[in-house]
Amino acid sequence: MRIAVIPGDGIGIDVTAEAVKVVRAVGRVFGRTFDLEMLPYGADYFLQTGISLPPNGYAMLRDQFDAIYIGALGDPRIPDMRHARDILLGTRFELDLYVNHRPVRLLDERLCPLKNRGPEDVDFVVFRENTEGVYVNVGGRFKAGTPDEIAVQEEINTFKGVHRIVKHAFEYAEANGLKKVLMADKSNAMTQGHALWQRVFAELSAQYGGVEASHMYIDALTMQMVKNPAQFEVIVTNNMFGDIITDLGAQLQGGLGMAASGNLHPGRTSMFEPVHGSAPKYAGKNVANPVGAILSAALMLDYLGLKQEAAAIEAAVKQSVVSKNGTAEIGGTLGTKETGDYVARLIERKDMKDRTDAEQTKN
Repeated sequence: MRIAVIPGDGIGIDVTAEAVKVVRAVGRVFGRTFDLEMLPYGADYFLQTGISLPPNGYAMLRDQFDAIYIGALGDPRIPDMRHARDILLGTRFELDLYVNHRPVRLLDERLCPLKNRGPEDVDFVVFRENTEGVYVNVGGRFKAGTPDEIAVQEEINTFKGVHRIVKHAFEYAEANGLKKVLMADKSNAMTQGHALWQRVFAELSAQYGGVEASHMYIDALTMQMVKNPAQFEVIVTNNMFGDIITDLGAQLQGGLGMAASGNLHPGRTSMFEPVHGSAPKYAGKNVANPVGAILSAALMLDYLGLKQEAAAIEAAVKQSVVSKNGTAEIGGTLGTKETGDYVARLIERKDMKDRTDAEQTKN
């Protein structure tokens, strides 16, 4: 399998190296060959060349690779972050990666900021519409910089866009034995665009009789995520709301450094990334938590159909977190590189593979 790797900026470079290390380790254990092509695009490349991606960059990523892995992007030397928008948002839009897949899974009770909540209470997935909403940048500014300035930012919702993300949520639930899908909107205030979400959700829910469909306004959902996250299995919502609640979800599982994500167009080349920032002041200091980056790689392998390999990575990461063999963020004393080494060693132990095989057989 051929995978494009764009390490990014800052600590993105540090944690991507550990994700790559773990992917290579699982490949050795399971007899898989991964062609990981390291691409140079990022802040340094942009500052040297003025180019975020080459003219055929999006087509190259789509046509020449099975998946794309991107590290955190962002550098204060580029104040408008043009390169980050071109690489990250550009890839999402140009490849039509309409599903943002964010698992919210707590690995150890001590990492959750909520009292008396364990892994059984924080285990759900959020599907965020990834190509519409306010992120399409429709609007403008009039009389900018004056007391009469007007700024307009439009939210775009299409039937196609809403239908396919809601359908994906129901199909995921059905395929994974989950029984509940919740849709969140703000249709009591945003009565035009979100009426479309209401209609599509009602029509599709009728087609999935084995799945309980429910609805919450987004403000009520944020309260309920804090009050009782155990009630959720699958949540689907729009671009902006999904952006916000997935960060809340990340905090429930221990912080952004623990969170994985995928940007998908099912059946096509898709992109995977940890969701934390580039944190330039920590770059190269061997202190960044690589868990989110490694779990994003596991999500990528699962998407590519390598479920045993993905499960082996997830099991090793969980053991690393529970045993505190990680960075300070998870209560450990290891550096970034040493955490990656520890996870890779766990995967390479035969007993880890045997346990994973037994678990897959049991399931």
